[in-house]
Amino acid sequence: MKAVHIVSGRGVPLRRSDVDTDQIIPAEWLKQVERTGFEKGLFSTWRDDRDFVMNDERFVGASILVAGPAFGVGSSREHAVWAIQQAGFDAVIAPSFSDIFRNNCTKNGLVPVVLPEAAVTRIWEAIEDTPATEITVDMERRTVEVPSIGLDEPFPMDDATRHRFLKGLDDIGITLVHADEIADFETSRPGWMPSN
Repeated sequence: MKAVHIVSGRGVPLRRSDVDTDQIIPAEWLKQVERTGFEKGLFSTWRDDRDFVMNDERFVGASILVAGPAFGVGSSREHAVWAIQQAGFDAVIAPSFSDIFRNNCTKNGLVPVVLPEAAVTRIWEAIEDTPATEITVDMERRTVEVPSIGLDEPFPMDDATRHRFLKGLDDIGITLVHADEIADFETSRPGWMPSN
């Protein structure tokens, strides 16, 4: 997992609530063995509608998804996070996330940012009016800034999760921080303890 200090870029206004993981990545995409190529399935059912926001060329290349409340509800499929990342998004801003989806984000390096609905609405309006609007998620300060509308909003994130992002640590990386201690223990393991 790469370290994340700042996510800065344009946004996509996904004005939908209660978006479940089956809408993010439909079940038929879960059959593949590889962990790549999921961006093609991202919101694939909705993409059949030419008016769907992800089909709007003004938002091509955006790196921040700005969604409605209860984003990522439903099943625990990690594929939803992979699809969002592989489509070029580094952060998702929403008023709320399902706990499982949020946890999958933090373990895979996709920044889940919780902001009040009023702030999300202001961001939607800004990027719909001016798609080039810059959004900055600052992990050090735990803030979202949209200078063009004077928005500088703090967001909650516990210290352990923030540390994980700042250092680029997935679950294995967190364990490997203690590699020297583990090696010392293994070399001094008492004979009566099993080695495997």
